[in-house]
Amino acid sequence: MGKAHASVPIATKQSCPHCSSSDAYSVFSDGHGYCFSCQTYDKTPNEYNNVSSTNLSPARKKSYGLIDPGDFKDLTKVRKIRKSTCEFFGYTIGKYKGETVHIAPYYNRKRQLVAQHLRTEDKEMPWVGKPNQVTLFGQQLWAEGGPRLIITEGEIDAMSVSQVLNHHHPVVSVPNGAAGAAEAIRENIDFVESFKEIVLLMDNDEAGHKAVEDISQVLTPGKVKVVQLPDKYKDANDVLKAGEGKRLYDWVFKAPTYRPDGIIDGADLYNDAFTEEEPGYDIPYPTMNKMFWGLRKAELYMFTAGSGIGKSTLVNEIGYHMLTAHGHRIGVVALEDSRRKTVKKYIGMDLNVPFVLGKHGKTDEEISDAFKRTVGSGRFFLYDHWGSTGLDNLINKFRYLAVGFGVDWIILDHISIVVSGLDEIQESERKMIDKLMTRLRSLVEETGVGVMAIVHLNRPQDNSPKSYNDGRQVTLRALRGSAALEQLSDGVIAMERNQQAEDPNVATLRVLKNRPIGETGVADTLRYDPKTGRLLTDEQSTFTQQEEEIYEF
Repeated sequence: MGKAHASVPIATKQSCPHCSSSDAYSVFSDGHGYCFSCQTYDKTPNEYNNVSSTNLSPARKKSYGLIDPGDFKDLTKVRKIRKSTCEFFGYTIGKYKGETVHIAPYYNRKRQLVAQHLRTEDKEMPWVGKPNQVTLFGQQLWAEGGPRLIITEGEIDAMSVSQVLNHHHPVVSVPNGAAGAAEAIRENIDFVESFKEIVLLMDNDEAGHKAVEDISQVLTPGKVKVVQLPDKYKDANDVLKAGEGKRLYDWVFKAPTYRPDGIIDGADLYNDAFTEEEPGYDIPYPTMNKMFWGLRKAELYMFTAGSGIGKSTLVNEIGYHMLTAHGHRIGVVALEDSRRKTVKKYIGMDLNVPFVLGKHGKTDEEISDAFKRTVGSGRFFLYDHWGSTGLDNLINKFRYLAVGFGVDWIILDHISIVVSGLDEIQESERKMIDKLMTRLRSLVEETGVGVMAIVHLNRPQDNSPKSYNDGRQVTLRALRGSAALEQLSDGVIAMERNQQAEDPNVATLRVLKNRPIGETGVADTLRYDPKTGRLLTDEQSTFTQQEEEIYEF
């Protein structure tokens, strides 16, 4: 046996923290450790401390403004921390301004005691000494390098973890809690980065989670592992108090490697990739339905056409179908129509009459029944406010429709009015549409709601006299305002109609973009029937002879 520990008995034998040996590392009764395989010597805590925290010289106390540290005591009654653990870290109970306080010693890089962090009975935490010179709590106890360093948010948590690990593995804490965690790590980066693996055990709250994100950006990617405590535990000391020390040991040594949000290991994706996709929901237009395999929630669809072509009617036909055929919840944001007009539009579709222009012979009972099937069904929600507002406020309304009311589809009619009404008038239309589309894209991904939005077209820039009102073919480049309309949408559907043709009520649907399936081109031929107010294929018309007579009358 080497001279350094010839006269000191061995307390335990265990796996070496510095090499792969499973039993060559001995911990001696005075606290020092030695591996007989890799011949690594770990000093005792007292060997690391140039100044005993319980025996301060008057000169050092005066120079640094330190207080008498008091005595080592058991903290087992409340914290379950043993006196021996307090001795290991130099954590004492003393007096400050006549009040009993906990005293955590802090050292500088020369392992000199330079500050004390106090904890009062009122849970205030003042500093004495020179806290601007301190390293991490407990850092003076450990040599640089080794397989693993564990970092906690506070002194009590550091002592809790170290006690569970029998003080055989380096454990430290940040001096100023979660808010200053990343900066404290940065100031001691050489020490922290000297370890092969860094395990973060922050508090299980929002501030602790934020600290993990901040610290991970300071350290070498791939080194950081994170202990995620179960919800019932706030911190490491909670686990110790619950008598779950063995579980805490396992969580520390089995902590997964930290990955920032949005980065996923491909090995975890098999089940996600091969779970059955949510089916598309059929729409009343058979060819377009076949091309898209139905419309899916959590996707963003743009509908466009020239002025007065019928794009609002088209989208509301789909919304009405989702409401009545599939029993979905819909939220309608109709910024050009009053709520009265929107309500009558949906009742009219149910009754098969252009209800906005009169009752067309329908009785009050029929109208009431149609109302209950549509707007009054408990599945129809209308955004009834418009005016100058901010983008965040508007998106929050959409999110509340999706989350608060559980709507399956949001109909937004239309994007140009949204942009023109926003407070951010100093922004260009293109930039505002970019922001709006990015937020809508995030909304559908986050909430699973489907969005059907209407967008206008630019006026043709060539010399052709044919406009979109004359049946001109629509292209993706014609969408007004921003390339984000095309890029961030799952589907773009255009409607073309010649308002001056021999039969001006015939329209063509054209699929311009189809991200899910890829099939594009001409879809259905539709007919707007002024007698019913409906926009359907000829085969879908349900206008009866009796209704014809009522209409003529």
